[in-house]
Amino acid sequence: MTSGKVLIVDDDAEIRGVLTTYLGSHDYEAVAVDDGAAMRAALETFVPDVVLLDLALPGEDGLSLARYLRAHHSVGIIMITGASETVDRIIGLEVGADDYIGKPFDPRELRARIRSVMRRLQPAAAGAGRMANPRLPIGRCSLDVAARQLFDRDGAEVSLTAMEFDLLRAFLDHPNQVLSRDRLLTLTRNREWEPFDRSIDIRITRLRRKIEDDPESPRAIRTVRGAGYMYVPAPPAPPGTGRDGGM
Repeated sequence: MTSGKVLIVDDDAEIRGVLTTYLGSHDYEAVAVDDGAAMRAALETFVPDVVLLDLALPGEDGLSLARYLRAHHSVGIIMITGASETVDRIIGLEVGADDYIGKPFDPRELRARIRSVMRRLQPAAAGAGRMANPRLPIGRCSLDVAARQLFDRDGAEVSLTAMEFDLLRAFLDHPNQVLSRDRLLTLTRNREWEPFDRSIDIRITRLRRKIEDDPESPRAIRTVRGAGYMYVPAPPAPPGTGRDGGM
């Protein structure tokens, strides 16, 4: 049994060779390609758990490919970025990357990041903790915790990254509590917060677009200035005004 499947998309042949060999030595099934066209071709026969995606690819860049992956495939995405690509790294998180790692990197750290993303992507064990009604309301949506799926009011599924699910679960588990960025990163099993790290802020902005009626004036996930964020559940509807109980 393999540790997982990883698709490496990088135009540097040396990096492709090192990562393929290293991941293979740790029981991962790794496939490496050098550009977007080769990535799409590989995806026709190889279904990865995680895609390692170089940001600075020639031709179609990593940001464009991340958008494509998020729209068409349920995979984890880890962006590989250069030290000077801070702005593009932020955009990568905005388009749905689960994590990023900067060059040069230690392969052991990358493997830890892969394990973390794969762990967050794993569905909950069948029946474990399943409630009579597994969909929990949050904003204008509802979260199926067991299936790790988000649905809008009409029942249509809303795309959700692994990190976004973990954030929603953290908020649902800690209603009306102020959670700092550091605490949120700990609860979601992501790396520790670093000064000027905007990854939490970016993901919460994305979540607000999905669950809030007015993302510019959020009511479910509120900012507590200088402290962090707080999830405020909607008050229960008065008797007789709900969908099932009115006249």
